Amino acid sequence: MAEGLAAETVDHRFKGLPPDADGLTVGELAAQRRNLFTGGFTTPVLALSAESVEHNLALLETYAERHGLAFAPHGKTSMAPQLFERQLRRGAWGITAAVPHQARVYRAFGIRRIFLANELVDPAALRWLAAELDADPEFRFIAYVDSVRGVELMDAALPGVSRPVDVVVELGAGEGARTGARTEADCAAVADAVAASASLRLVGVAGYEGEVPRADGERVRAWLRRLTALAADFDKAGRFPADLGEIVVSAGGSAWFDAVAEVFAELPPLSRPVLRLLRSGAYVSHDEGHYERITPFNRVPEEGTLEPAFRLWAQVVSRPEPGQAFLNAGKRDAAYDLGLPEPRLVRSTRDGSVRPADGITLTALSDQHSWLRVAEGTALDVGDWVALGLSHPCTSFDKWQLIPLVETDGTVTDFVRTFF
Repeated sequence: MAEGLAAETVDHRFKGLPPDADGLTVGELAAQRRNLFTGGFTTPVLALSAESVEHNLALLETYAERHGLAFAPHGKTSMAPQLFERQLRRGAWGITAAVPHQARVYRAFGIRRIFLANELVDPAALRWLAAELDADPEFRFIAYVDSVRGVELMDAALPGVSRPVDVVVELGAGEGARTGARTEADCAAVADAVAASASLRLVGVAGYEGEVPRADGERVRAWLRRLTALAADFDKAGRFPADLGEIVVSAGGSAWFDAVAEVFAELPPLSRPVLRLLRSGAYVSHDEGHYERITPFNRVPEEGTLEPAFRLWAQVVSRPEPGQAFLNAGKRDAAYDLGLPEPRLVRSTRDGSVRPADGITLTALSDQHSWLRVAEGTALDVGDWVALGLSHPCTSFDKWQLIPLVETDGTVTDFVRTFF
C-alpha cells in the first residue's frame, strides 16, 4: 500500500506542507526527515504523533488477543490505507466500512476482508460488489441486513452472482436508536428472507451497542446479551447454512468494548466456531475530549491507556486586545462537533521553547480563525505556534489529505494519506 502512496507528488493540494517541497514525491519529502517547526511547514498543520499511533495500535492488538476477539477496526475514522495496513499487520481480521465508497477505497488498496456496518441496497454498488467477488476468490465481504425489503432489494440486484453475499442480521439497540431490526421476531423474519434468497447467505448477527438509549453498563450489557442470545437461538433453530464454517457475532464501538469483551466471553458453545468481531476505530489516534472521557480504559486502567495522537499546530496572527488573540486555524481545519479544540502547548518563535498553554482558552471558531481568551500576565506573541488538542477523530482526519507523522523531537518521518 505505502509504496504507491509514496510516489504521489507533493503540491498545492495538501495543506501545511512546505512550499519548497513542490515537485518532490511524498516518499522523497519523508526521506528528508524535516522538522515540523523549522523545516518549512506552514500553519495550520495537523500532525500525528508517531509514538502515540504505534502505542495505540499495539494496545488494541494486545487487548483483542487477551480477550479472544477478532478485530475489524472501523476504517471510516481515518480512511487512511497506510493505517489500515498497520492495523492488519497488528492482527486485524479485516477493516469495517459504512458506505460503498469506503469499501471501494479499501479494495483499491487490496483489503481482502471488509465488514460493512450498514444495509447495502444500492443496485450499482451491489453490482460492483458482485464483480469484486467474482474477480477475487479470496475476497470476504459481510454486510448488515435489517429488513425484509432490504433483503429483497439486494437479491434483485444480484442475479446470477457466482457466490452468495454474506450477511449478518442487525439487532437494533432499542426504540428510537439508529438502524437495526427492533425485535427478535423482526430479526427472525429477516433471517427467513435471507434463507429464501438465492444470492445471500446468513453468517451471523451484529449490532452497535453505542446506540443503546441512555447507555450505561447495565443497559449495554443487557442489549449485548440479547445479541448473543439471538446468535444462539438462530443456531439452535438451524438458521445458519450447513456449509458455514463459523458464526459471526459482531459489535463494539470505541466506548463499550470492555462490555463487548465481557459478554462475548459468556457466549456458550455453538454448533461451529464463533468469530467474535470487535469494530472499534477511533483508538488509532484517540483524542483529547469525547473519546478521552468515554474510553473503556478509564474503567479498566489495568488494561492500558490510549494516547491522544493529534496536534493541530496554528500560529497567533493577531493580538488586537490584551486579553484576546487569534490563531489561523478554524472550522476548515479542526473538529468541533464534539467539543471545541483545546490549547495544549505554546512554541515560542523567539527562542523555540515549548511550554504548556496555561492561561489560554479557545472560546470559538470561525471558518479560518480560532478565538482565544488570554489571561492577564500570560505571554503569547504574534507568530507563536499553539498546539490544539482535538476531540473526535472521525471529523479530524477528513479535513486533511496528507498528515505528517511526527516524532517527539519534531522530526517528520512519514505522511499519512486520507481518502474521504
